[in-house]
Amino acid sequence: MKSAALLALLAVLLFGDVRGQRDPLGRCMCLDAGANAIRPNRIERLEVLPPSPSCPNLEIIVTLKDNGGQMCLNPESSFAKNFIKKAIKKRSAQ
Repeated sequence: MKSAALLALLAVLLFGDVRGQRDPLGRCMCLDAGANAIRPNRIERLEVLPPSPSCPNLEIIVTLKDNGGQMCLNPESSFAKNFIKKAIKKRSAQ
Protein backbone atom coordinates (compact mmCIF):
# COMPACT_ATOMS: atom_id res chain seq x y z
CA MET A 1 0.00 0.00 0.00
CA LYS A 2 2.83 2.40 0.86
CA SER A 3 4.59 1.71 -2.42
CA ALA A 4 1.38 2.48 -4.37
CA ALA A 5 1.02 5.80 -2.56
CA LEU A 6 4.68 6.61 -3.20
CA LEU A 7 4.30 5.73 -6.87
CA ALA A 8 1.18 7.92 -7.15
CA LEU A 9 2.99 10.83 -5.48
CA LEU A 10 5.95 10.40 -7.82
CA ALA A 11 3.62 10.36 -10.86
CA VAL A 12 1.93 13.59 -9.70
CA LEU A 13 5.27 15.32 -9.18
CA LEU A 14 6.59 14.15 -12.53
CA PHE A 15 3.43 15.22 -14.36
CA GLY A 16 3.55 18.65 -12.72
CA ASP A 17 7.17 19.11 -13.73
CA VAL A 18 6.60 18.11 -17.37
CA ARG A 19 3.44 20.19 -17.64
CA GLY A 20 5.33 23.20 -16.29
CA GLN A 21 7.83 22.98 -19.13
CA ARG A 22 5.19 23.19 -21.84
CA ASP A 23 3.57 26.49 -21.09
CA PRO A 24 1.24 27.37 -24.00
CA LEU A 25 1.37 31.06 -23.10
CA GLY A 26 5.15 31.18 -23.47
CA ARG A 27 7.72 32.65 -21.17
CA CYS A 28 9.41 35.33 -23.21
CA MET A 29 11.84 37.58 -21.40
CA CYS A 30 11.17 40.53 -23.70
CA LEU A 31 7.63 41.80 -23.32
CA ASP A 32 7.82 44.33 -26.16
CA ALA A 33 9.82 44.80 -29.36
CA GLY A 34 12.79 46.24 -27.45
CA ALA A 35 15.06 49.21 -27.99
CA ASN A 36 16.20 50.02 -31.52
CA ALA A 37 19.66 51.19 -30.38
CA ILE A 38 21.86 51.38 -27.29
CA ARG A 39 25.23 53.06 -26.97
CA PRO A 40 27.77 50.31 -27.62
CA ASN A 41 30.07 51.51 -24.83
CA ARG A 42 27.28 50.77 -22.30
CA ILE A 43 26.99 47.11 -23.34
CA GLU A 44 28.72 44.57 -21.12
CA ARG A 45 27.21 41.34 -22.45
CA LEU A 46 24.96 40.28 -25.31
CA GLU A 47 22.72 37.19 -25.31
CA VAL A 48 20.81 35.95 -28.33
CA LEU A 49 17.98 33.58 -27.43
CA PRO A 50 16.58 31.71 -30.43
CA PRO A 51 12.88 30.85 -30.68
CA SER A 52 11.96 27.89 -28.50
CA PRO A 53 8.88 25.95 -27.41
CA SER A 54 8.49 28.31 -24.44
CA CYS A 55 8.90 31.52 -26.49
CA PRO A 56 8.33 31.79 -30.24
CA ASN A 57 10.32 35.05 -30.59
CA LEU A 58 13.99 35.67 -31.25
CA GLU A 59 15.19 37.67 -28.25
CA ILE A 60 18.31 39.78 -27.88
CA ILE A 61 19.08 40.66 -24.28
CA VAL A 62 21.79 43.16 -23.43
CA THR A 63 23.36 43.46 -19.99
CA LEU A 64 24.47 47.02 -19.36
CA LYS A 65 27.65 48.11 -17.58
CA ASP A 66 27.70 49.77 -14.17
CA ASN A 67 24.79 47.69 -12.88
CA GLY A 68 22.47 49.21 -15.45
CA GLY A 69 20.36 46.06 -15.61
CA GLN A 70 19.17 44.33 -18.72
CA MET A 71 17.41 45.59 -21.82
CA CYS A 72 15.91 43.94 -24.85
CA LEU A 73 17.05 44.90 -28.33
CA ASN A 74 14.74 44.84 -31.31
CA PRO A 75 16.08 41.95 -33.43
CA GLU A 76 14.83 43.66 -36.60
CA SER A 77 16.72 46.92 -35.98
CA SER A 78 19.77 47.66 -38.09
CA PHE A 79 21.74 48.46 -34.93
CA ALA A 80 21.14 44.98 -33.49
CA LYS A 81 22.00 43.23 -36.75
CA ASN A 82 25.23 45.22 -37.21
CA PHE A 83 26.24 44.86 -33.56
CA ILE A 84 25.82 41.08 -33.67
CA LYS A 85 27.81 40.84 -36.92
CA LYS A 86 30.64 42.86 -35.37
CA ALA A 87 30.60 40.78 -32.19
CA ILE A 88 30.78 37.53 -34.19
CA LYS A 89 33.60 38.92 -36.33
CA LYS A 90 35.52 40.08 -33.25
CA ARG A 91 35.06 36.74 -31.51
CA SER A 92 36.15 34.69 -34.53
CA ALA A 93 39.30 36.83 -34.85
CA GLN A 94 40.44 35.89 -31.33
